[in-house]
Amino acid sequence: MIASLPMYDRAETAGANDRLWAAIRDRLRARGIEAPAALIHGAPDLWPHWTAPDLVLSQTCGYPFRSRLHGQVTLVGTPDYGVEGCDPGFYRSVFVVRTDDPRSTLAGFEGARLAWNDDLSQSGWAGPQTYLANLGIHLTPALRTGGHKLSAIAVSEGRADIAALDAVTWRLIQRFDGFAPSLRVIAATDPSPGLPFISRKGMDADALLDAIADAIAGMQDEDRQVTGLRGIVRIPADRYLAVPTPPPPAL
Repeated sequence: MIASLPMYDRAETAGANDRLWAAIRDRLRARGIEAPAALIHGAPDLWPHWTAPDLVLSQTCGYPFRSRLHGQVTLVGTPDYGVEGCDPGFYRSVFVVRTDDPRSTLAGFEGARLAWNDDLSQSGWAGPQTYLANLGIHLTPALRTGGHKLSAIAVSEGRADIAALDAVTWRLIQRFDGFAPSLRVIAATDPSPGLPFISRKGMDADALLDAIADAIAGMQDEDRQVTGLRGIVRIPADRYLAVPTPPPPAL
């Protein structure tokens, strides 16, 4: 059986995620639902988790959900990270640039070098591209990094001019990474549904959601502060499917 909470998992949050999973696991087992003892951390490829026939719980991004996973997995619910300017369960991207870059508006970065984490990222690619298109602004895809933190580092080191980061990831970077003061936010996208919890097809979504909600409600204050978790909400699948999907980057 597989359980993972990979989307905001890093050394500083791993302990809180482990304790959260232990609480979810015990509540599932109390309901007669089999659950693995521990989370899987640090898997280089998440697709085998998301599509595994023995998946109990994982977290994915809205873009992979609407493009490939919808109909193949059970949508459980969406965690609420209390993102500023967003309804519960929603989030947004922030555009970060170097602190010493003299350009003061997003429009000033017309044609600038963009670092992005992945072609199937809602917060790193799809959401920002839709937002930019509505403003008539074009950025030049210059560097695919493989991760939001790596995109932020690329901008801080001058290998790219701008990157769009998941707002929750940016919050973690500001808290834990020494390079954060070299970056500043210049704009933010419109909100979209956050990163949903999923399970294998046919799982009892209500039982899973109840177990997660109870576990989050019982979190220690320190773990709640580290993760930013406030609760879990139900966002219908059609809200995810309605989010625009721009074409992949043309390098």
